[in-house]
Amino acid sequence: MPKFDDHPTVKWWREQMTQENRTTSIPVLDTDWLRKLCLDAGADDVGFVELERPALANQQQDILAAFPSTKTLISFVCRMNRDNVRTPARSIANLEFHATSDHTNDVARSIVKTLEEIGVRAMNPSAGFPMEMERFPGKVWVVSHKPVAVAAGLGHMGVHRNVIHPKFGNFILLGTILVDAQVSEYTYPIDYNPCLECKLCVAACPVGAIGADGHFDFSACYTHNYREFMGGFTDWAEAIADSKNARDYRSSVNDSESASMWQSLSFKSNYKAAYCIAACPAGEDVIAPFLTNRKEFLHEVVKPLQEKRETIYVVPGSDAEAYVARRFPHKTVKRVGNGIRPQSIQGFLFGLPLLFQRQQSKGLDAVYHFTFTGSQKRTATLTIRNQTIQVEEGHIGAANFVLTADSDTWLRFLAKEQNLIWAILRRKIRVKGSLKFLQAFAKCFPS
Repeated sequence: MPKFDDHPTVKWWREQMTQENRTTSIPVLDTDWLRKLCLDAGADDVGFVELERPALANQQQDILAAFPSTKTLISFVCRMNRDNVRTPARSIANLEFHATSDHTNDVARSIVKTLEEIGVRAMNPSAGFPMEMERFPGKVWVVSHKPVAVAAGLGHMGVHRNVIHPKFGNFILLGTILVDAQVSEYTYPIDYNPCLECKLCVAACPVGAIGADGHFDFSACYTHNYREFMGGFTDWAEAIADSKNARDYRSSVNDSESASMWQSLSFKSNYKAAYCIAACPAGEDVIAPFLTNRKEFLHEVVKPLQEKRETIYVVPGSDAEAYVARRFPHKTVKRVGNGIRPQSIQGFLFGLPLLFQRQQSKGLDAVYHFTFTGSQKRTATLTIRNQTIQVEEGHIGAANFVLTADSDTWLRFLAKEQNLIWAILRRKIRVKGSLKFLQAFAKCFPS
């Protein structure tokens, strides 16, 4: 074999890299040229954000872990066909989501390919799935597209937690490209929020995940809308494992549910609702029917979603379960697990605000001190007051209830693999204070 220095490829490169043509710095990309490149590739709008933008501070570490040479983020949107999303027939809506998602990834890949051809390194994380599932149930996505889009001037978050573009409304999917180059001119957030605060997303949501006061119940949305993704799939798989035979399985999972899961596995996972997007009238291209005849808009768009007879998936004892029974009694409630089991104490503490059920906390005013020992040492203070929750590092103030637990034992208890009483008897978990506070705490986090 030839020596390394004699290898044809090595010799070729060294011949190219003469002093005259060696690149000494990465060029600054012209904004107008880059915008045209993105639009020609199929994007419907685009913006540019420097990595150092303060709005992206909490993302910088994850972005650099994926692509260490990132200097600029290209944010772009691709439009969806509105009527496809608005129909109560979820097969049509899901096809639109998946087709636009594939298109968004294709657009991003095309842009990256062109940049690479001119010597600019770039990377395009997925617009949605696939994601880094070894991190589940933590942060499985590489880049958070929504705050990047807001920073780039492509819209603002609405009451329903979706980005609303000033022209296209919320009928968009987002893409982000990480680029190893600066651009000549960056873009910045628009000076108004396209959200009308009409609260139609609140009215359409079948699980009450969107509060009229701006509160968002992550657990309710995740459990129902994402039933055939991630945690919902885990819960379904465990239903199979726990079944004694086919008849026992059919007693908990009916044939249509099995067929729907098959479809998700063989094609792509199906969203159960996304009615908040369907009902939104915001955006210059979208608003005309709403302003022309609001009554007709409600009749044609919102009412069919509200009146649809369907199965709604809820965690037992959750706010969503009570909401569906009260607001949509014609819909069928099915009690399920959401499959969320923290793999670390950090994950447990991070998930508390997301899983908190504020209606179940009504009347509770308490401070909890947690101390975790063993392999994951950690202390934290949890305050539940006025139907809100606050999680803080360390022990702060006087506590109504104190819990000290071996970290591994606590995680097994959360996964329902460890009996709490047995753990207390073995002193793997120790408590101080009235057990009514522990019971009230558990009520706020049903599983």
